[in-house]
Amino acid sequence: MEAPMKAHAAPRTAADRGVLRKKWKRMKMLYLMLLLPVVHLAVFHYAPMYGVLIAFKDYRPGLGIWDSPWNNFEHFRSMLNDFVFLRALRNTFVISLVRLVFGFTMPILFALLLNELRTRFFKRTVQSISYLPHFLSWVIVASMVVEIVSPQRGVVNYVVTLFGGEPINFLSSKLFFVPLLLITDVWKEIGWASIIYLASIASISPELYEAAESDGANRFQKMIHITIPSLVPVITILFLLRLGNILSGGFDQILNLYNPLVYEVADIIDTYVYRVGMLEVRFDYSAAVGLFKNVVGVILLVTVNQFVRKHSDYGVW
Repeated sequence: MEAPMKAHAAPRTAADRGVLRKKWKRMKMLYLMLLLPVVHLAVFHYAPMYGVLIAFKDYRPGLGIWDSPWNNFEHFRSMLNDFVFLRALRNTFVISLVRLVFGFTMPILFALLLNELRTRFFKRTVQSISYLPHFLSWVIVASMVVEIVSPQRGVVNYVVTLFGGEPINFLSSKLFFVPLLLITDVWKEIGWASIIYLASIASISPELYEAAESDGANRFQKMIHITIPSLVPVITILFLLRLGNILSGGFDQILNLYNPLVYEVADIIDTYVYRVGMLEVRFDYSAAVGLFKNVVGVILLVTVNQFVRKHSDYGVW
């Protein structure tokens, strides 16, 4: 009995190999296209993870990463006793939560309002104009903001003085700096962030809207009862991904706009790591701070994802 079974199994294995060869020939260009991002991911994202070791060592460039002495978690103890780090951690959470509340919800509202436009030309024009700021670097945007809010020549302060007020140095004011960050971030990214919501709205079946119209629903009711519920899966996944980066408060934007006068409200973990690591040349300590930030982000993402999966059918995994 064993011999016939083996004889029968051999052709099936050969057939499977033949099927795999045919699939490879048919999709080899797709696999070759996939090879480049995989190599990029391995070289620039996974290979550098070896350098995380310096967070647990007293790094000495002459000895290298591996031969530098271990420090028994000294950097992490110093970090938790460092007032400047704790201030940066507080500012990071505050700025990130403000971005999460307003910067995340505004593209959704913008996409819903844009979807209600009936003039096709006007709708496309608004879309194109709203996308453009995304392609400007924060260096350019920061230069524009500096000129717009300048106490001497800025248009904002011109309006303030026109109504009898005194010029305000927005970039040096602890009261106005964080709102300025939020306004510029929303202006720059609202159009680009709304693309995925507009694509999701376009995929909603028109029959749902037709059925709602036949029941007498107006445009606002259709948006509330059809459009928004259809966007819930996309909103949930994007919210979870955004939450994983909650400790990334916007390094490029803040670095180009802040100054020592607003460190108390504007200094975040990323700018703190930049100053300590690059300017003070404390690579090992800055690596420990960066590792702490990433670990907290992963914990938040996993925790919230599990909570969402427990109470709904959506999640990142």
